[in-house]
Amino acid sequence: MASATAPAPKHPVDPGVVVGDDGLARPAWASTDPMLRQYYDTEWGMPVRDEHGLYERISLEAFQAGLSWATILRKRPAFRTAFDDFDPDRVAGYGEADVERLMADAGIVRNRAKILAAVANARATIRLRERGGLVEFVWRFKPLDTPKPHTFAEIPTISPESRALSEALRAQGFAFVGPTTMHALMEAIGIIDTHLLGSHRRGSSGIWPA
Repeated sequence: MASATAPAPKHPVDPGVVVGDDGLARPAWASTDPMLRQYYDTEWGMPVRDEHGLYERISLEAFQAGLSWATILRKRPAFRTAFDDFDPDRVAGYGEADVERLMADAGIVRNRAKILAAVANARATIRLRERGGLVEFVWRFKPLDTPKPHTFAEIPTISPESRALSEALRAQGFAFVGPTTMHALMEAIGIIDTHLLGSHRRGSSGIWPA
């Protein structure tokens, strides 16, 4: 039974969303697993405007390539421990011994290319401080409009802006920042809003209207 105090969906409930036992409408991927549901309700799509937080998101999106986001989310505490809480100044100083340490850490994704990318991206993040910083650099690719999907199938996985962001980051020395990965980043940090129109989270970032 829906909670009597649960807010009504902003739009009529459509086939793209699932109404939970709390009366709130979410996409299917966030409707059952408690971890994904918590992440969706409190974090995904909310603006990230600090260097540390953005570097962490870029790192985790890179590690996610070819894997499920649930896998990365479950390993995030281990990632934070292994990568000094994703402090770019510390990670930028990693050497071969650190790479081998990370390759031996069963708690994270042990992919040498992705580990080396995290180190390279930390160094690139530091270099960007001379040009206004990572946050300003990434957020300038915010588009003039955002998708308005009713169903998961209507959500794009790439955009002209994500292609441009990918190219710009690569030019600054970033790795594992392909256009699809950058589109996922833009969704995760609120640059675009791809919450389904029937979701209770649509418009929650304060960046885009519901």
